[in-house]
Amino acid sequence: MSHRGPRAVEIVLSENERTELSHRAEGETSAREAERAQIILACADGASSTQVAADLGMNVATVRKWRSRFAADRLAGLADEPRPGRRKAELVLSEAERAQLTRWARGAKSAQFLALRARIVLRCAEGGTNHQVAAELGIAPGTVNRWRARFIARRLDGLQDEPRPGRPPSILLDQVQDVIIATLESTPGRDTHWSRASMAKRSGLSKSTIGRIWKKFDLKPHLQDTFKLSTDPLFVDKVVDVVGLYHNPPEKAVVLCVDEKSQIQALDRSQPVLPMMPGMPERRTHDYLRHGITSLFAAFNIVDGTVIGQLHRRHRAIEFKKFLISIDKAVPATLDVHLVCDNYATHNTSEIKAWLGRHPRFHVHFTPTGSSWLNQVERWFGLLTDKLIRRGVHTSVTALENDIKAWIDTWNDDPRPFTWTKTADEILKSLADYLGKISPPITENQ
Repeated sequence: MSHRGPRAVEIVLSENERTELSHRAEGETSAREAERAQIILACADGASSTQVAADLGMNVATVRKWRSRFAADRLAGLADEPRPGRRKAELVLSEAERAQLTRWARGAKSAQFLALRARIVLRCAEGGTNHQVAAELGIAPGTVNRWRARFIARRLDGLQDEPRPGRPPSILLDQVQDVIIATLESTPGRDTHWSRASMAKRSGLSKSTIGRIWKKFDLKPHLQDTFKLSTDPLFVDKVVDVVGLYHNPPEKAVVLCVDEKSQIQALDRSQPVLPMMPGMPERRTHDYLRHGITSLFAAFNIVDGTVIGQLHRRHRAIEFKKFLISIDKAVPATLDVHLVCDNYATHNTSEIKAWLGRHPRFHVHFTPTGSSWLNQVERWFGLLTDKLIRRGVHTSVTALENDIKAWIDTWNDDPRPFTWTKTADEILKSLADYLGKISPPITENQ
């Protein structure tokens, strides 16, 4: 005698439910929701749980689970239930703790490991989960969990390194701190920067020890870099405008990054260049002969990477106007032209403004003052300089111009557009973070 199992729950769908489940089953949501929708639709058509499981290639228990969940809670029953887990201890900062953590996180003299731990705690105090904080700071969730727990247990003292087993260090922390402060806040006599030898003489430590301390705290007194912060009052608006063009070029238009590389010199070496040989690089004399200069006007197409170029012996508004005319002829009349250029005087003369007024399809977007890095044609000029101009030998301006024209033709045979990755928000946030590091934090007493 056979025994029948429990009767399967009958599924009857309304029109709205069937429509919603059909959308989910077609893949308009996640794969898990699509699978659950397919189960319910098959059950609603009268198929048994065993038959649905066989048709969809899954376990019978899975079909019964979602059939029952849907019968009890309808569409809401197909959603994932919140997973149980250990509740995180609440992290609340006092005003003094927040001020100290902010100084550690932003201070230029803070050790990198301490600054990172301070940023973890500050972000956790704002309500971020371990996974959110880890994703924002580019670290493992376990690292966030460790320093969250250490801070809750021991507050600020918990962010310091614990004593490690082994031989006590021969260099005391006070000596390390003295070397770091002296490196950052002083200079050796009339010299402009410290060397390992001069710092070793001052501190009484060995040169190798000074090198290890500098390496540990990423200090490089010998290295100097350049920077320039724009003072343009419309900096934010111009960055948003130009970067918006890069990420979302307008339809039925071309976006051209325009600039001039002026005073390109035709240089000839005083003696013949010695070619490269095994074990010996190419060699050339340090002195050279000048044979004149030329200027290159270039427009870089951000979509396909092609370049419109024109050479002139002089660099004035008259030549820039001639270049605009050549762009007007090169771009099909049915397309608008968006020009990204800087605030150079030749771009803002009354003659240029009048010409642009007579050609309404031209739209000019100016980069902020002192921000040539925002113009993509500058990157192309860098390639031209590296691959042709810097090591080129030219006995006349005409020879230089012919080489530049040939190089541009070769580039246009196989153009390579650049990929602009950063958004305007990311650029502005990066600048704000940099200013936060070089500017002391503002306290309530200031």
